[in-house]
Amino acid sequence: MNQLSVTGTSSIKDYIQLTKPGILRSNLFAAFAGYWIAAKWDIDWLLLVYMLVGTTLILASACVYNNLLDRDLDIKMERTSHRALPSGRLPVRNVLIFATVLGLLGLATLVFINLLTALLGFIGMFVYVIIYTAWLKRTSTLSTVMGSFSGSMPPVLGYTAVTGSMDAGAWILFAILFFWQPPHFWALGIRRTEEYRAAGFKILPVVKGITRTKWQMLPYVVVLIPVSVLLYSYGYVGMIYLIVSLVLGILWLLLCISGLFTKDDDRWARRTFIFSINYLLVTFIVMIIDTVK
Repeated sequence: MNQLSVTGTSSIKDYIQLTKPGILRSNLFAAFAGYWIAAKWDIDWLLLVYMLVGTTLILASACVYNNLLDRDLDIKMERTSHRALPSGRLPVRNVLIFATVLGLLGLATLVFINLLTALLGFIGMFVYVIIYTAWLKRTSTLSTVMGSFSGSMPPVLGYTAVTGSMDAGAWILFAILFFWQPPHFWALGIRRTEEYRAAGFKILPVVKGITRTKWQMLPYVVVLIPVSVLLYSYGYVGMIYLIVSLVLGILWLLLCISGLFTKDDDRWARRTFIFSINYLLVTFIVMIIDTVK
């Protein structure tokens, strides 16, 4: 009896881990920020709950599908070999059903909000699961760009849940996430290059090398700085956000430039990766606080 209880609890935890809770938390915060920007402090709390639930289910479904499709590669990486699918703790059929149910429930919830938000949720999920995970991750360095496309959807879903349209605010939020993600991911890729190489992931540090990757990070951060300022230019946020986004963007650019001269790539990549996480967190917090009513 005790053994059955332990096994059941373990399985539930494994299913939860398939949804990648850490990724869910950060993306839901971005979705919340997008909602707040569009609502301008005039919050329909019930609509906010529907948006967060629908977005959570869509994201969770995409992450489970990602784990399902990557199980043959995950087993080759020390960091991921212990996961439930590559280690054989969960049956593939059950995981497939789990991912599908989550996705259908998520889409149904977003349809209840409006059709545009549901369509964008479906597009983001399709790009992440089919184009990024099933196709490009194994064949091309373009996988990071396509992953950035789908990863940019959460704040847009939050925004369109309020507005029902893709206006300037939605596009700016999309662009901020789009240009943030490649240098963020490549910093991790530099730290884990040999693991990704062993698993067969065609990411930039593996295919083109670390030096090329460092140079490739620069234009994304350079473009991110003025893109972030557009939220202020279009009147969505105030001066506090403008100052913070400029300071953080310049600091990140200087950190990336320093990587061209460092002798310790691992230490530099770790610092850059952590800074990128804090950059996004602080940016969205200030964005919410300094939203213009």
